[in-house]
Amino acid sequence: MAGVASPALDRALKDAACGRPLPEPVADVLIALNAPPRLAAHLRLVHDTAVELTAAIAKQFPGVPFDREAVLFGAATHDIGKCFYPNELSGPGSAHEMAGYELLLSHGYAEHLARFARTHASWAGPGIELEDLLVSLADKVWKGKRAEDLEQLAVSRLAGDRTPWEAFMALDDLLIPIASKADKRLAAQGGHGLT
Repeated sequence: MAGVASPALDRALKDAACGRPLPEPVADVLIALNAPPRLAAHLRLVHDTAVELTAAIAKQFPGVPFDREAVLFGAATHDIGKCFYPNELSGPGSAHEMAGYELLLSHGYAEHLARFARTHASWAGPGIELEDLLVSLADKVWKGKRAEDLEQLAVSRLAGDRTPWEAFMALDDLLIPIASKADKRLAAQGGHGLT
């Protein structure tokens, strides 16, 4: 990792309770920005959820192509703009979305990767791909939240030759066990402060 993380950020980046580590370049950006520890923990938890979710999607819907690496990157960076809007870590707000997108572009990331920072909360907009929906699903289900409209959009992209109901049941079957770990994930995030 480039730079030196504060002790609190370092702990958030290494806490085993937060799941898999972030990709090193993402961790480097968080360190350079002196990101709030809770943000680092959150990004790790959503990234870890996306690893589980994408593996389950690939197994449950084997004929549906998607860019797994892009989804994982999106999950690891979707809220990175909260470095500039830390009040949005504990309250509502969407200013972090465009800020995160612009930050990632300024760090040399391609638009197709940076876009997740601006699309993770607005999945019904134009140009939304399956990958955007999967990042949004990971950002919801990590905390046990289910969003019916988001899931219906995902089902429409995942169905293939299945009926919508069969596709919905298959998606539901894989989201339930992921969502069941929400309390553990929320406790892990809560163990890290805003500063």
